[in-house]
Amino acid sequence: MTDEELKQLIESNARTAQGMLDTMAEARLERQELREGMIQLQSAVERLANIQEGIANLLVSLDCIKPSDVMRRQL
Repeated sequence: MTDEELKQLIESNARTAQGMLDTMAEARLERQELREGMIQLQSAVERLANIQEGIANLLVSLDCIKPSDVMRRQL
């Protein structure tokens, strides 16, 4: 292998290695964005669960009220 061929091989390997590092950095960024999205989704699900619980409690309390009580409250 000549010096020129060796130089070209080293440069090619360096470009390949840099490309791999760039790809790894992009993948790391994408994973971080996915983690952040999952955290936001989990927070939204928790808020929805709390709302659902509140609605269920409201419905239970409405079931406990007699129709005559409702009529008195409207007056």
